[in-house]
Formats: sequence, C-alpha cells, structure tokens
Amino acid sequence: MTLAGITGRSGCGKSTVTAWFRQQGVPTLDADKVAREVLLPGSACLAALAQRFGTDILLPDGSPDRHLLADRAFATPEGTKALTDITHPEIVRRILDWAARQQAEGQTLCLVDGAVIVGGMLQPHCRPLVVVTAPRQVSIQRICARDGITPEQAARRLAAQLPEETLLAAADYHLRNDGSPADLYQQAERVLAALRAI
Repeated sequence: MTLAGITGRSGCGKSTVTAWFRQQGVPTLDADKVAREVLLPGSACLAALAQRFGTDILLPDGSPDRHLLADRAFATPEGTKALTDITHPEIVRRILDWAARQQAEGQTLCLVDGAVIVGGMLQPHCRPLVVVTAPRQVSIQRICARDGITPEQAARRLAAQLPEETLLAAADYHLRNDGSPADLYQQAERVLAALRAI
C-alpha cells in the first residue's frame, strides 16, 4: 500500500487539497486531529507538556489552553522541538496503526495530511510526499481568519515552521496554490493519477 503524505506551511491550503482527495475516494487522515487526540485530558503527552511549558497551559477541566501552549511552544526553536519530542512518537504510532487498518481493508492508497512531516518521525513512512505552497501574505490572512489571531502571531507561527525551500527539497509533487481553486484541483488530479499508478 502507498501511504502518501501531504504537507505545507500553515495557511497554504493543504486541508482543501486533502478534502478533494477524500472526495475522490482516497482514505485520508488529518495528523492534526491525531495530535489533538493525544492531548486529551489525562494523557501522558499533556502531563509532559505541562511540566515543560507550565501547568497554567491546563484549563480547569484538564484540557490544554491551545493558544497559550502554541504561543509558548512556537516562541523559540527549543520550544518547538520540545513540543515535537513529546507528542510525535505517539502521533506516529497512531497514524501507522490507522494505515495498517486501511491496508487490511484492501486499500492501496492512503493519504496523511500533516504540517510537520518533513524532518520528523513520520517522513520515512510517507512516500511519496506532496507539498502545497501559497504566497506568504495569503497564508497569514488564512491563519488569522481560521484561528482568530493577529497577523503578528500568524507570522510568528510561520517563522517557527520549516522554510518553504526545505519542504520543496523533500517533495515528490508540488501543488502551487496561487491561482483559482479550479487550477489547484487540476494540479491535484494530475498528482492523484500519478499516485494511483504507483
């Protein structure tokens, strides 16, 4: 079975592309959703994050204050690495379990949508890799609208992520989200045909 990865910097539109793949019948998994699941109240990952970033990242009900955690984790490269080191082993384990279930059900192509595939524990498992890019200012506007944060906070998040050039160096396929939705979907159709031919 082919377990393809789709990645890109925040606000690039990779979730839109993933939704399109899902509509074409490709089983997809949102790694961000898995990341939220490993931070449910009482989880070992959440306890380790509270120890690293401060117990005030926990709300009274035991769930994480995601904005506060993100602000602290993405403030420095060390913080970003700590967040990754604590959460990624469990995230990868759950994703590979999901892929194994898909394969057992007879699927030959699955797709994982994740912001931090390149350079992380998941990269060796996601081949080929599809990278989505968008102009920086467009990405900032999308992040602000999606997460209700300021342009400065959005820019800080982007600054904490891998440079576009690094992602493209790892890419097997590149989708440029700098035109119309129809143009993006045409590019995605070509990639899907290539993935199904593997």
